Amino acid sequence: MLSDNPDSIGKPDIKIVATEDGALAHVYGRIDIDSSPAIRDQLLAFLQTPCPKTLSIDLSEVTHIDSSGVATLIEALKIAHACKSEMRLQGLHDRLLRLFEVTGILSLFNGNV
Repeated sequence: MLSDNPDSIGKPDIKIVATEDGALAHVYGRIDIDSSPAIRDQLLAFLQTPCPKTLSIDLSEVTHIDSSGVATLIEALKIAHACKSEMRLQGLHDRLLRLFEVTGILSLFNGNV
């Protein structure tokens, strides 16, 4: 799902599409202190529309995430819970997966709350 434009590779982006049981957000690139506010704004705006039953966030194309990116996901999770939505992470790989496991926050997602 990456753009064919080589200049866009690695640049942060989010695309949210409706699915049968909710929505799927594809997140791309580096999610850090510079890019996380834009990702946050899009996620929160989406969650303020009629909340989907489930919001899955695909992180398979994320190349880096820092603490501000993690905080953005946790904030979105809180809002999702407030409107009775389930938020799931998918596509975690390598360092991203280890980060979420080691910090203990993986258990907050995927309906394990």
